[in-house]
Amino acid sequence: MKKIGIIGYGWLGERLASSLSGKYTLATTTTTESKVNLLNNKGIHAVMASFPDYQLTEPLSQWGEVKNMEVLIITIPVSEKSCCVSSLYNRIQNLSAFIGDFKGQMFLMSSTGVYPDIAKEFTEEDVPLEKISGERMLRNKYPQLNILRLGGLMGDNRLLKNYNVGNLDHAVNHIHYADISRIISEMIKQKSESKLYNVTAPVHPAKSQVINAQKNLLDEEEFEVKGKKVLSSKLVSELNYTFQYPDPRSFHL
Repeated sequence: MKKIGIIGYGWLGERLASSLSGKYTLATTTTTESKVNLLNNKGIHAVMASFPDYQLTEPLSQWGEVKNMEVLIITIPVSEKSCCVSSLYNRIQNLSAFIGDFKGQMFLMSSTGVYPDIAKEFTEEDVPLEKISGERMLRNKYPQLNILRLGGLMGDNRLLKNYNVGNLDHAVNHIHYADISRIISEMIKQKSESKLYNVTAPVHPAKSQVINAQKNLLDEEEFEVKGKKVLSSKLVSELNYTFQYPDPRSFHL
């Protein structure tokens, strides 16, 4: 059974682990000792680790489990929106010390936030990874790295109706966590390497339409959906992938 490491057992990491358990042996990192004990009791080998955005006096020790892993999934943020470029460099250096010279299949959970907020349909070619510091730094260190630019993470307790949102006539670029797990599983199966994919549900309704669907309200009027749409057509084409949740209006069902 393949061994998979998940760096960052947060909201997404937890759901990825739940989906992948049973098919793979899992190891993960978390930031609290209580979570380490909880995960180890569930059969997931967990260690406490964090990746600060400053230079450490002593480099992080390499993760003991990593030498046995065939796949590594990175869910911690490595974007300029979370820190400046110099701090980002330090974070990636700390992460690299932890995982060492890993040669297996790798995935970085990036974000569609790399695209400017203008009314346009975006593909991966519009903003190459070379223009995104975190993506570029990690790809330079790990040429085999697959980069998945995720839309807004939704499903379970994450529903748009629970948030205070503006621009209700603007399109959503959402993704159900179940599709992220299925896409990673398919890429593992196909042994994908060095790929860059947008990961968004192919249907882009307006925010108001999603909220109304979640409140069981009918949309009575037709209107133009504004704003940017991030397209996942490259992923669909290359992986021959069919979304389990293609329309964010049904994520709650």
